[in-house]
Amino acid sequence: MTRRLALLLLVAMALVLAGAKARPGLGSVNAQRHWSYPDYTRVVLELSGPVKVKADPHLLPPMNDKGARLYLDIEGIWVGTDYKEGVPVEDGLLERFRIGQHTKTDIRVVLDLQNYARHRVLTLTHPHRLVIDVYGERHGRWDGDGAKGPTRLAPVLRPFQTVVLDPGHGGNDPGAIGVGKLREKDVTLRLAKMLRPKLEEKGFRVVMTRENDRALSLEERTAIAEAARGDLFVSLHANAARRRSAHGIETYYPDANHERHTLRVAARENGVSRSELNALQRTLAKLRVSEVSPHSKRLAERVQHELVSGVPKQYRPVADLGVKKGPFYVLFLSNMPSVLVESGFVSHPGEARRLRDRRYLDALADGIAKALTGYRDTYAPMTAQTKR
Repeated sequence: MTRRLALLLLVAMALVLAGAKARPGLGSVNAQRHWSYPDYTRVVLELSGPVKVKADPHLLPPMNDKGARLYLDIEGIWVGTDYKEGVPVEDGLLERFRIGQHTKTDIRVVLDLQNYARHRVLTLTHPHRLVIDVYGERHGRWDGDGAKGPTRLAPVLRPFQTVVLDPGHGGNDPGAIGVGKLREKDVTLRLAKMLRPKLEEKGFRVVMTRENDRALSLEERTAIAEAARGDLFVSLHANAARRRSAHGIETYYPDANHERHTLRVAARENGVSRSELNALQRTLAKLRVSEVSPHSKRLAERVQHELVSGVPKQYRPVADLGVKKGPFYVLFLSNMPSVLVESGFVSHPGEARRLRDRRYLDALADGIAKALTGYRDTYAPMTAQTKR
């Protein structure tokens, strides 16, 4: 088949689909968003149902006057001609992305590339989303308004100047609800607000994903982190369990593998059921986490040690549940050393009282600030030496 004939067939198919009607039971694209970061560009499609990617994305080389293209097909979705104009990006990595009706039951998402090194694809739930990250050299740093500057350092070579604090949950998502209707979202926000000035006193620049009671999706949280060029990401949470006797502090770092006892926490914090974690595991196993996972582990070890050892005597004993690895979306979606802190169990009567106590939260904030400062002071000389 000649290239001209193939093109004519594609045009004919497009015309047929343009006049076709959606079959009953097909989903739709509810929204599309994109963000341009210093290191990569992210495209997010929000769908009305589960994301079913037919196969791994395909990369087409440049042809004639067109650059390279990355495309993938999604089953069970109808858009018709809603996105025929495409969505312009033009940030040095993506020229635009297009969403077209490929067959009567599938759509094709095409990213027209300006530059390319690698990509990753994630599927999220609550709501259902497709996330495509494209990495490459922009020949200058993108800061969101077209300005360019030196290319950003790799995550492990940054001087740890900017800390992103992520108070978990918020808005219509209260998180865990414990004794006396203590809400996780309130505990995490109070802890973040107490931690912020302590970090600033240590010379950190601090960015918070939320400063009030509002809901944020996981990709929005990391969008804030990446847009701020964060160097360290700390997600703050409070735990809960059916057993009211369960109590203690634990700190997690991102890893595609998991330990059996982390599944309950990972399912709750990711907003998925435990049955959905298998698919999550397969997705995360494909990601390049080796660049930041060891550094995240070292950061988690410091945070856990300072949290447990720094609790004042009147609040002891505190159960040290240790440092654990797990598949947390909010950690994998950020491109920097990241930890998730479970500051205690709102479902435990004693810890619920502590988590309401401003002095106790202040002690936790002191511990986290001390840990981050120690981590920075330990590895900053290494970073400076590498840069020289």
